[in-house]
Amino acid sequence: MNIQFDFNNISVVEFGVGRDDGAGQAFCCIIVDNHVQNTLREMAESTWTNLQAQTTIPDLYEPTEKYSGCEHVYLPIDNPLAERMRDLHTAENLPIDNDALTDPTGIFCYFTRLTDNNGHRLTALRRASQFKGVLKSRLVRIVSDALKLIEDKVFKLDIDFDLLVDAHRLHILRPSGFEFAGNLQQAILDAVPRNIQAIEQDIPFVNFKTIEEYARTHPRAARYLASIRAKTETRNISRRLLAELCRSTGVEIHESESMITVQDGHVMGFLEVMDRRRYELELVEGSPEQFRAASRSRLQNQFGGGS
Repeated sequence: MNIQFDFNNISVVEFGVGRDDGAGQAFCCIIVDNHVQNTLREMAESTWTNLQAQTTIPDLYEPTEKYSGCEHVYLPIDNPLAERMRDLHTAENLPIDNDALTDPTGIFCYFTRLTDNNGHRLTALRRASQFKGVLKSRLVRIVSDALKLIEDKVFKLDIDFDLLVDAHRLHILRPSGFEFAGNLQQAILDAVPRNIQAIEQDIPFVNFKTIEEYARTHPRAARYLASIRAKTETRNISRRLLAELCRSTGVEIHESESMITVQDGHVMGFLEVMDRRRYELELVEGSPEQFRAASRSRLQNQFGGGS
């Protein structure tokens, strides 16, 4: 997977932070000198190198997956889950606030926006844990052959960013950093009605009323809905096969002539079925076993190997 940006010809470097003052989150820019700009360029390029070292063919980010600390996944920029990062990437004339670092406790991330000579923009963002953490340390420096305490505020940049954003997609190196900075849990909860509406169009024979009520206040269920919608695997689902899989994996449903209704207490199980995470195997004749997959990836249709 390529990135739409030329690291060798950068014309503009912006630096900024995301702040949360209790009333809401907002982004602003801070003027920095050439030395900091050069460091930000190096960090962004290092991030792309680290992404490529993970894999050159990343998987689509899925909100229900459990990722390791560093893992190259991507998200199309027009995906609803990318909205917050897309807004930052495309924003014009972000406000400049050189006093934004006066109270570092409200900073939740820092970012750079780079523009190359072709007009392509690249946004790079990092969760602000280490950026703020150094403020709690006691730092010293040599002045006239003697160590002296640094009393000024000192901010520590990292060696790379958590994610990069170009015109087409989010290239994510640290999924947890993306989820935190993107306020993903709230975004996923807010998207429940839209996701339900989209899924209902493909599966009109399922009563989603109780599912929606449950998911509005349960982040894990909301994540499953976001994942189910993103895969577009709801098309052409067989009502008969869906009902059979629910019953064989212990998900209680009620069937009428026109509708399948999930029984109370079984919404999560039903969503696991829809997300292809509940399944049954029978390797011992007459002894079927039911399982729940914590993580999953589709196997290829064709397998190589020996005979």
